[in-house]
Amino acid sequence: MLRMKRGRVTVTIDSQVVKSSQRMKKLKMESPSSKMCKPQMQPCMLDWGNLPHHVVLHIFQYLRLVDRARVSSVCRRWNEVFHIPELWRKFEFELNQPATSYLKSTHPDLIQQIIKKHADHLQYVSFKVDSCTESAEAACDILSQLVNCSIKTLGLISTAKPSFMNVSKSHFVAALTVVFVNSKSLSSIKIDDTPVDDPSLKVLVANNSDTLKLLKMSSCPHVSPAGILCVADQCHGLRELALNYHLLSDELLLALSTEKHVRLEHLRIDVVSENPGQTQFHTIKKQSWDAVIKHSPKVNIVMYFFLYEEEFDAFFREETPVTHLYFGRAVSKAMLGRIGMNCPRLIELVVCANGLQPLDDELIRIADRCKNLTAIGLGECEVSCSAFVEFVKMCGRRLTQLSIMEEVLIPDNKYNLEQIHYEVSKHLGRMWFPDMMPTW
Repeated sequence: MLRMKRGRVTVTIDSQVVKSSQRMKKLKMESPSSKMCKPQMQPCMLDWGNLPHHVVLHIFQYLRLVDRARVSSVCRRWNEVFHIPELWRKFEFELNQPATSYLKSTHPDLIQQIIKKHADHLQYVSFKVDSCTESAEAACDILSQLVNCSIKTLGLISTAKPSFMNVSKSHFVAALTVVFVNSKSLSSIKIDDTPVDDPSLKVLVANNSDTLKLLKMSSCPHVSPAGILCVADQCHGLRELALNYHLLSDELLLALSTEKHVRLEHLRIDVVSENPGQTQFHTIKKQSWDAVIKHSPKVNIVMYFFLYEEEFDAFFREETPVTHLYFGRAVSKAMLGRIGMNCPRLIELVVCANGLQPLDDELIRIADRCKNLTAIGLGECEVSCSAFVEFVKMCGRRLTQLSIMEEVLIPDNKYNLEQIHYEVSKHLGRMWFPDMMPTW
């Protein structure tokens, strides 16, 4: 039985357990050895109210806001911890419409208390909203009130589209500008799928150019190449950048490669098409890629492709320093052949679909020319067992991740599915089996 008292917990042993224990004690007392030791049953007392502040603080950081508020009334010491500024430096606001979301929202009254008492303590803030426009508008209203803050990290996270994109552009930009103007020390910003625009980015640069290190802004249709170029020209400490391909330009890559810039560590590019055959993709010059690699030789260049086969024509016709490639839709044999020829820095390759044309030659070429390849995943593709074994043999033990669906491998006159796991395991130096398609 567990009894709660203010500031402490008293544990009382169940009566049945006590009776059983007494019988055991009686038996032990009859033996000579038991005369020297007579255990006594005593309640276990644990004074939670005297836990050190740093321990209680660590516990509080794992609790939702509602739970924090409840436990702060347990005792005076816990209430003191509840108001320690460090507890309010990192906070996630969850905003949703209860009828349509699985998230547990942050109560509006508690939000107002946080803004009133702890706005000047907030440093790492994120807003997680569902697909409802009301949730995104509520997030904008909170942003508009953060005039006495010094936020370092800001994340606007939509658990489902459209969310922020349904908010009026003027409302969103006005709210975001409040943070950009008042913070002065923003270092990390994630504003994917939002109506941020060029003028608001100029405000960001004007107030935070010396501190901005990370900017993620994929799927932001109101930002132009000129807007992102303004960021690259002024934010010389930028280390990570994520954007859509339509914002990528030769001028942007050259701006990130000047001597006044720190070395870029991570560049993510989303190449997305919603209307097959209606999107024209420009080509980036080899000289621009070369300038980036010369300035930042260890940069990871990650590209996510969600295109239709006829839209790949502009890519990988010349050497491209991409390190991580993910294809979310079908990609042709010809495109994979170009990757083998023109992506010598490739580290990871994931192909979700290709069709029914075997990729034997393409895989062998990738193994031969992509000397840094350590991870590969193949979904709805076809590769002969012999070619796959040869690919693994050429790559050797540097392949740390090898995820191949069993349906991808086609038995031939040299190997069948029962034999291939032994051959592949031998060359990898560890046990390996192909992935199985789930049956549910």
